[in-house]
This record gives sequence, C-alpha cells and structure tokens, in this order.
Amino acid sequence: MQTLKLKEKISYACGDVASNFYWRVFDVFLFIFYTDVFGLHPAAVGTMMLVTRLIDAFSDPIMGALADRTQTRYGKFRPYLLWGIIPLAAAGVLVFTVPDLQDDGKLIWAYATYIFMMLAYTFINVPYGALLGVMTGESQDRTTLTSFRFIGAFSGGSLVAYFTPTLVNELGQGNQELGWQLTMGLYGIIAAILFAISFYNTRERITPPKNQKTPIRTDLKDLFNNKPWLILFSLALIVMMTITLRASSGTFYFKYYVGREDLIGSFSFVYMIALALGAACTPLMTKFFDKPTLLMMLMLIVALLSSAFYFVDKSQISLMFTLQIAIGFCLGPKSPLVFSMYADTADYSEWKNGRRATAMVFSAAAFAQKLGGAFAGALMGWLLASLGYVANQIQSDESANGIVLLMTIIPGVFAVLSVFIIRFYSLSDDAVKNLQQDLNKRVPAREPI
Repeated sequence: MQTLKLKEKISYACGDVASNFYWRVFDVFLFIFYTDVFGLHPAAVGTMMLVTRLIDAFSDPIMGALADRTQTRYGKFRPYLLWGIIPLAAAGVLVFTVPDLQDDGKLIWAYATYIFMMLAYTFINVPYGALLGVMTGESQDRTTLTSFRFIGAFSGGSLVAYFTPTLVNELGQGNQELGWQLTMGLYGIIAAILFAISFYNTRERITPPKNQKTPIRTDLKDLFNNKPWLILFSLALIVMMTITLRASSGTFYFKYYVGREDLIGSFSFVYMIALALGAACTPLMTKFFDKPTLLMMLMLIVALLSSAFYFVDKSQISLMFTLQIAIGFCLGPKSPLVFSMYADTADYSEWKNGRRATAMVFSAAAFAQKLGGAFAGALMGWLLASLGYVANQIQSDESANGIVLLMTIIPGVFAVLSVFIIRFYSLSDDAVKNLQQDLNKRVPAREPI
C-alpha cells in the first residue's frame, strides 16, 4: 500500500492554513469586533450569529451533495480550492467593513455580509475537507494526514491570533475600521496562494463504486442511518461549543477581567502553538490508544483544567498561560481524531449500503462546527447582555463574573458532556480495519491505494 509523500501532506495542510486566516479570526476576534468596533449590542450579535450560522449550516449538506456529483479532469473536490478563492477573499473584507449607516442598517449589513462569508467558506471548505477521504484509504495514514492538516491549521491560527491585533493597529494607523479591512485584504492574498498550492500538489485516489448514481435523498437517508456518523456529529457540535466559548471569551477575559488587553495576542498565540503540538503528537498517541478512547481521555482532562481555571486570580498571569497551554495541548488531537473518524464513517457507509458519498459525510464536520459555533455565540451574547455588559467600559461585578464563567466553568460542562457522547461511538480501530479489508475484496473492486 502506497504511503503519501511528505510534499502532498504538507500541500494538503496548506489548505487549512489558508482556512484559518478566516476561521480563527471569527473564533477569536469577530464577537468583540461586532460589539466594540462595529457598535452592535451583544444580544443582537448573539442572535445574529445563531440565525446566520443556522442558515449557513444547512448549506453544508447541499454543498456536500454538489461536490459528490462534480466531475472534472482534476477530480471531484480539488477544483473548488481554486473556484472558491475570490468569493472567500471578497467576503472577508466585506464582513470587517463598517458601513456609514444607522443601527438598523448596520445590523442588516452584518447579517448579509456574514451570511455571504459563511457561504463562501462552505463553498471551498466542504470540498477541502472531503478531499481527505479520497486521498488515502488507510486509517492510520488518514490520522497522520489529518495531523498534518491541523498542524497547518493551528500554525496558521497561531499567526493570526498573534499578529492580527498588531496588523490592525499598524495598517489602520489608529483607525481600527480601516485596519480591519486592510488586514483581511492581506489575509485574502495569502490564503489564495496557499489554496493554489494545495490544489496543485494533491491527488484524489478513492472513487465511488462504478456506475453509482444516487439521488440526494438516498445520500441523506444513508447519512441518518449511519449511527457512528450521528454520534460524531453530536460530539463535534458539543466540542465546538467548548472551543468557541473559550476562544471568543478570552479576548473579553483579558480586556475586562484581567485588565491586560496587551496580552490577548500572546495568550491566543501560545494556545494555538499548544494545539499544533497536540495535533503533531496525535499519530504517536494513536499507537497506544484507539481513537475513541484517546478522545474521551483528552476531553475529560480539558473539563478538569477548564474548571480549575475559574479559581485563578486575575494577578496570576503565569498560571493562566500554563493552564491555557495544557488545555490547548489536550484539544489539539481532537480535530485530527474526529476528521479521521469521519473518513472511517464514510467507509462504514459504503460497506453497509454499497454507496459512497464522501463530501456529504464530511459536510457534517462543517455543519457541526458551525452549529456549535452558532450556539456558543448566541449563549455568549445573551449571557453578556443579561448581565449588563457595556462595550469599552469597566464592567459590573455580574458582567465580569459572567465573562469568567464563559471562559472556564461553562466550557468545562460541555467538555464533560462530550465524554459521555463518545462512549456510544462504535467504530473502534479494529472494526475499521476489518470493514476496509472487506471493502477491498468486493467486486467490482474498490480502488485502494
């Protein structure tokens, strides 16, 4: 069985470096941009994030169905890495543009541009994620490839987290609105180059069974009869709430609770480096534990560390950074593990039903991420509003404590819930190996690498 070359693994990872010039900005900075720069009420931001991401989330399976039915000389999924570049770059600038409008007009602009942004992200990212499922058919190789992918993602996210505040200040020369526009324009150029590298240096090797013609309704029926996929969907949604709450509230935590806004970039940077290190160590960890067991152990540790964070005094900066690094290292393997497990559920669906819809399966990953982010954003906005949060002002005790809870205890609760969900996932590493062997023996032959 052929092993993927290093060049192809790195090139595939470039796609997620590119994606994180957008996703990480949304994760860390978008909420506080909307409240403190754009001027929206936190409750309105929370509702907007819920509504827009719910609308967009339902575009993911549609995009998955479209990508599965795409036929080009370059494959099903790779062409979208080029077709999606211009819409994504344009949307990134528009989201961070503050129009000269009244409050209602601003809110409409925010809804429209954010929906456009998420649709553009879906157009390029669902096929990119599905590409993983057709580059290799070997489970351990998929885990390695997803580790490369998320090392790239977290490395790109580290750069974004660290340099974005500086770039906004430097490029805007004190004008934050201009600074955000120029920063996102620069990120668009870099992302375009990286997606092009990913397109030119990757290959699609696994194809659906010959003569497969499946109605979209059948794809969806297969998906909802795929119990391991349903478990992963629920798991990814809950874990995403843990991650998004901690990332988005971190900016508020340092600005309003700790009183050290200058540390936001460094705090986010060390977290992203820890995520990358955790992702890099994933192939080593999976040699000792199967994927579901490892994920359960790591999320339990995250729950304990997040809860411990609540008791850290605002003067204990070093302890904050230490706990953040430990949490990041434990969360780092989550993405390689879950995305590798999604590829396994695509194999399971083919084994069970005789049909393969890789992009439909992987669209669930984006669907769950967006849905989890939507719920997290709504929860954050509504809680801050109910506790009297006021942008760019000293917060009340209730508001400050709410910010601390969003950073610590609340994500910890969701991490515990994820541990409970993982227990129901049935595709152990041995089970995946057995069903893949069975698939490769079938006639007409499935194309292994």
